[in-house]
Amino acid sequence: MNNLNDPPRWNIQPDPRGRGAGAGDGNQWNYALLVPMLGLAAFRWIWTRESQREIQKVQSQYDKDVSTMKTEMEARYRETLTERGRAVATLELELEKEKQRVKGYRQAMVSQSHQLMEERKQLQQEREALEEDKQRLVKSGAAGAVLHQALERENDWYHRATATLKKLEDQLMERQNAYCSLILPRKDRIEMEKNMLIKVVKEPIATELDLESDLKDIFRRDNYCADLLNMDKRKNGSLMWVYLKYWQLQVTVEKHKRAEAAILGKNLQYHTK
Repeated sequence: MNNLNDPPRWNIQPDPRGRGAGAGDGNQWNYALLVPMLGLAAFRWIWTRESQREIQKVQSQYDKDVSTMKTEMEARYRETLTERGRAVATLELELEKEKQRVKGYRQAMVSQSHQLMEERKQLQQEREALEEDKQRLVKSGAAGAVLHQALERENDWYHRATATLKKLEDQLMERQNAYCSLILPRKDRIEMEKNMLIKVVKEPIATELDLESDLKDIFRRDNYCADLLNMDKRKNGSLMWVYLKYWQLQVTVEKHKRAEAAILGKNLQYHTK
């Protein structure tokens, strides 16, 4: 049987018989294997070192790129924050300006409303005084008949003036409804306002009452609207309703003034004759 621990001719051993005269070169095979192994180890060491250098180089470039990208992103982030801060500051400033403007409008409207109320009270007092004069003249006999006839003659003018104010009231309600509407375009409301101003300029009664300047004041200051679900047009507007009452009182007072002027004119003609 074969000896597995010592297979024949598996291990390179010196030739026991020797080679040549001295038989002293038995270790030549061992040196022949050692040289390739040393070369392979040296190649592996050099390759490993070069690979580590490449890895370090790539890693260094990667760290540099990441650092540059991080710096750029931080700069852009700070720039974005600065721009947004400026935009917020600008919006806050504009909002404060709008608040001050609205506050000024409200104060002006309150002042105008107080003024109109005072004028309304004065007209009411004048109306009551005229009514008292009318009743006194009616009780005085002939003078009362003359006043009654003069007032009857002024009824036509009074009815025409009242009809004009009624039309103007309807137009103002439509205009205010357009102002408060979220659907109707602004140009439609502007067109309504222009048409109303053109009509009052052509109306003699409107000229006597100076409606043009009052309408411009309404268009400029009356911005009151009811809630979004409101369907009643009469709930929109605030200053316009004060003006309408003021105009109606003016018409009533003007009627009595015209009758009084007619009576005084007749008396003057009678005394002249």
